[in-house]
Amino acid sequence: INAILPIKEFVEDRFIFMCTAQGTVKKTPLSDFSNPRKAGIIAVALDEGDYLVGVELTSGQSDVVLVSDAGKAVWFDEEDVRPMGRGARGVRGMRLMQGQAVISLLVAESDQQTVLVATENGYGKRTVLADFRHSGRGTQGVRAIADSERNGRVVAAKLVADNDEVMLITTGGVLIRTRVSEIRGMGRATQGVTLIALDDGEKLAGLEKVIETEADLAEE
Repeated sequence: INAILPIKEFVEDRFIFMCTAQGTVKKTPLSDFSNPRKAGIIAVALDEGDYLVGVELTSGQSDVVLVSDAGKAVWFDEEDVRPMGRGARGVRGMRLMQGQAVISLLVAESDQQTVLVATENGYGKRTVLADFRHSGRGTQGVRAIADSERNGRVVAAKLVADNDEVMLITTGGVLIRTRVSEIRGMGRATQGVTLIALDDGEKLAGLEKVIETEADLAEE
């Protein structure tokens, strides 16, 4: 299972926006999914070896950001992707070099939101979306974090706010919780800062935003 989208109503003005590892994007009206079958229904036609990396609910006027494991980011308007039927393949969202893959689909409602990028060697940075330029759909994008031997490949990218907390997860099963406000904001082309100290042979597997429950808030 790649994504869970809670839906109250299959309204006409919402879309399901999808992105694959090979950089293909597609949006389909939410109303096209209103008649499910027991065996499921087709959402997107995938090329051999390709797979979904992100699925989001969008308004039709959202900002879309795709981030690759090579540290590049493409930012374009959702309107650049026309709505398609469930069985369609989609269009090119990001142009990738050999061996690269898209690892995150981000849907933003404001260019003042912050993009937090993390690499396999435990480094990362957060940058205001407005610091990126609209590179346009189907391009290679712009540098989100310096691609270096020190950093390694990018493993995660999330939209975060100063008051958010994130959980960092290592391949060795270690979890560390940290406040986003403790991660210094930086420009696009910089190397980033240490997010987590890793033991020999360990890598950062990913990061997730911490969702506060009512019990957590009451405890605080």
